[in-house]
Amino acid sequence: MKSYLEFWTEVAALLFSQALAGEPELVESLPKPLGAGAFGFAATIAGEVKGRFSVVMDPAILDAVLVGEGVDQKAGWGELLREVSNAAAGELQAKAGKECRVEKFEEITGESKASRAFQLKAGERSFVILVRDEVRAPKPTAQLAARLDDALPPEQPAGLSPGFNLLLDVELEVSLRFGSKELALGEILDLGPGDVVPLDRNVADPVDLIVGDKIVARGEVVLVSGNFGLRVTEVASPRKRLESIRCLF
Repeated sequence: MKSYLEFWTEVAALLFSQALAGEPELVESLPKPLGAGAFGFAATIAGEVKGRFSVVMDPAILDAVLVGEGVDQKAGWGELLREVSNAAAGELQAKAGKECRVEKFEEITGESKASRAFQLKAGERSFVILVRDEVRAPKPTAQLAARLDDALPPEQPAGLSPGFNLLLDVELEVSLRFGSKELALGEILDLGPGDVVPLDRNVADPVDLIVGDKIVARGEVVLVSGNFGLRVTEVASPRKRLESIRCLF
């Protein structure tokens, strides 16, 4: 079943292009902190699918007059985002067969965490839009766990020794992998500021959590108090995780 966030993204892209001046384009991007003056709105979703969905806007978007001349820009954005929230709930209910409605919609301040980030491109300018999705999603299926295990070494790990607990405080370096690409040496030498290197992964795909050179978990990038973080959505079994870092001990 598609999530509320997925329906919201589709509806927002359509309504923004129709309702805003200049037919701007909404594209997904990596999250980044917003400056002072950021504002936002939150929808409380009720029904079989429930939770809170918030949207925080780049304060510079208020100077772009996208919702119309002579209109209070913040109020205009509030009305447009309310319409997007209601339409996304209606789409989820109609297409997924799950009762879903917006029970409450309100202006918010002080949001710092994000599940997804978008750029609204309007002419030569672009504006950051952060969303935080806390709407209850279906439980992970067995297929997700099986897919992650397939990416890890197939060998069965050896049993844990009695003294293994002594290693539990050892600090290991972990990193996130957004994707990869093979480049010829000449292409690498030709790289300069402003060049873009496309990766082999869609921006909506989960990123890998790596220890050594092995995947131990996957998840989505979030923003936590101005820093990047990872919300884990898939994780290998403890024995698989131990096997993947065995070479580090």
